[in-house]
Amino acid sequence: MQNMLKNYIPEIALSQVLKLLEDDNLVVKIKNERKTRHGDYKRLPHGKHQITINSNLNMYRFLITLIHEIAHFEAYKAYGKFIKPHGIEWKRTFQHLMLPFLNPEIFPNHLLPLLANHFRNPKASSDTDVNLALALKQFDEPNDKTYIFEVPTGSTFELYNGKVFKMGRKRVKRFECVEVNTGRVYLFNPNAEVSLID
Repeated sequence: MQNMLKNYIPEIALSQVLKLLEDDNLVVKIKNERKTRHGDYKRLPHGKHQITINSNLNMYRFLITLIHEIAHFEAYKAYGKFIKPHGIEWKRTFQHLMLPFLNPEIFPNHLLPLLANHFRNPKASSDTDVNLALALKQFDEPNDKTYIFEVPTGSTFELYNGKVFKMGRKRVKRFECVEVNTGRVYLFNPNAEVSLID
């Protein structure tokens, strides 16, 4: 496990993470990029549990995602299988597990206030916390994507799945965009990455 994880998380966090993973019934697998999730947790038959994490995440997002999924496992052990996946039991477990990692030896100083704010009430995905998501993306490999908040009104853009949209107005937090083929309106978070069409 140590050899597998050492290339994916900050080195100083490795020993703490390995302690959290000391359970014979828990397996961690690193997967190729999945567009709809950073990681997941599931109960397997015969008392086994599995966590998967995308290999393309930067080390800070990888660590947050890994602790997020470990929190599912720990909440299941502590409270049973009838709790809500991202309910209060999971939130408290996630906060408790993440707290020792929220220090400047592991995360850059400018991320710490954003993380502290996020962990007051963690959501099902850190991507819904726009400020944190944008701050974490600065550590990603460079790409040719544009954030949705940078797309001019009336411009067209494409998603990873090939669907084409026309940029509309901003609502309170999200952007209204019309799928060109169907005319259906969708709402996008400001930090969604898209490809502009000339």
